[in-house]
Amino acid sequence: MNFDVKRVYVEKKAGFNTEALNLLSSLKENLNIEKLNNLRILNRYTVSNIDEDDFERSVNTVFSEPNQDIVYFEDVELEGHVFAVEYLPGQYDQRADFAAQCIQIVTGKEKPTVKYARVFVLEGDLSKDDIDKIKKYYINPVDSREAQLDKPHTLDDEYPVAEDVQTINFINKSKQELEEFRNDTGLAMSFEDLAFCQEYFKNIEKRNPTITEIKVIDTYWSDHCRHTTFSTIIENIEFEKGKITEEIKNTYDEYLNVRKYVYEGKKDITLMDLATIGAKELRKAGLLDDLEISEEINACSIIINADIDGKNEEWLLMFKNETHNHPTEIEPFGGAATCLGGAIRDPLSGRSYVYQAMRVTGSADPRQKIEDTLPGKLPQRKITTEAAAGYSSYGNQIGLATGFVNEIYHSDYVAKRMEVGAVIAAAPRKNVKRETPKKGDLVILLGGRTGRDGIGGATGSSMEHTEESILLRGSEVQKGNAPTERKIQRLFRKKEVSTLIKKCNDFGAGGV
Repeated sequence: MNFDVKRVYVEKKAGFNTEALNLLSSLKENLNIEKLNNLRILNRYTVSNIDEDDFERSVNTVFSEPNQDIVYFEDVELEGHVFAVEYLPGQYDQRADFAAQCIQIVTGKEKPTVKYARVFVLEGDLSKDDIDKIKKYYINPVDSREAQLDKPHTLDDEYPVAEDVQTINFINKSKQELEEFRNDTGLAMSFEDLAFCQEYFKNIEKRNPTITEIKVIDTYWSDHCRHTTFSTIIENIEFEKGKITEEIKNTYDEYLNVRKYVYEGKKDITLMDLATIGAKELRKAGLLDDLEISEEINACSIIINADIDGKNEEWLLMFKNETHNHPTEIEPFGGAATCLGGAIRDPLSGRSYVYQAMRVTGSADPRQKIEDTLPGKLPQRKITTEAAAGYSSYGNQIGLATGFVNEIYHSDYVAKRMEVGAVIAAAPRKNVKRETPKKGDLVILLGGRTGRDGIGGATGSSMEHTEESILLRGSEVQKGNAPTERKIQRLFRKKEVSTLIKKCNDFGAGGV
């Protein structure tokens, strides 16, 4: 059997090559490259650990659609300026992964190794500057790079042997050394938080921590996970003079009165308190008896009576929203896709089925000239169009209707993209258990495999960003895996599965 590395190129036939024609039009219009006469896009699949017969069977069943595609084997002569684009090593590539899974289904054998890249052929009298502009516009360094055109001898990834976890000299560091350590390791926590950790390990644990322990604390103490900004204690409150100052003061006084009723004056004033006190007041007044209260805090859960085929049944109605402003800013497609996927994941953890969604976004003017893009930023056009494509892609793959979409345009959104996703879900109450786990219970980690993408997402989205962030923070934007989440949705709809679960939570940006 011949298990050598094999390669196939797939190109849409004339009449079906709409993606190439749209990109050609976009490059000519947005980059003003008038001498670009034609553009071709070829999907390149490089495969190993598969014999010749199985590879040939897979070409017309997995890699191409014979009625729409032209197929080229191994080397193909391409006239013009050619470059290829692939994901960075360690990034999850859904297309390659599912191609390998499909081949496994077709052959009934071991899953082969598949690597995917897109090949672009630019035709026309183009200068080096023109080609560089096109590459810069298309290749987002956050998750992609220019790929080699030559076929490799092997597709095996080489990973260095993991070093032993480092125990750091921490408890005896001076203030200056502690600050240097914070900067060198890129921690999101403040100096005061790090000093508190030092005090703890010095006086309570009486030992030096490992770098892993510090990184875990940094993750779960990040603004993303712990909402440190919203939980900051507000001590001095002043009101600017203006037309509505009196109304603001009256509202603030009303808030203070509600606090006396809810807390009896014991709780600090924070933005988080301001955001949540309305629901707490209603609950204390006995107006939220239908709110489900449990140790799980995956999503807002309300007990309702649902008319199911003419019968009244008790159901749980769940709601969740989340923002993915930072991820969408630096990697629009993946950021918006996982905004929806992450919002689904929360009520899904509550064993409910998500059936409807809403998307609200904020963008600066997407018609802005590419050359006017701020340093370290992606063009607004690229952010808003690719974010729309990412959200749509995830929704279509998982099978979710988004009934409301609204994009707000304002010049201030050039500072940071707004990407909000909201979902609503439901499940029969009898299918959902809320119990306290005990010693001896099984703990199951369930989900799709990812690459290095997503690591550091919580701390990364909690930090102040610079012009270099787009280059240095790429791995923090997780690649979505909608088909796998769809499988979990279908699994959790089964009563015999959901009633076995005592408690469930998604890992979110905290990771494992």
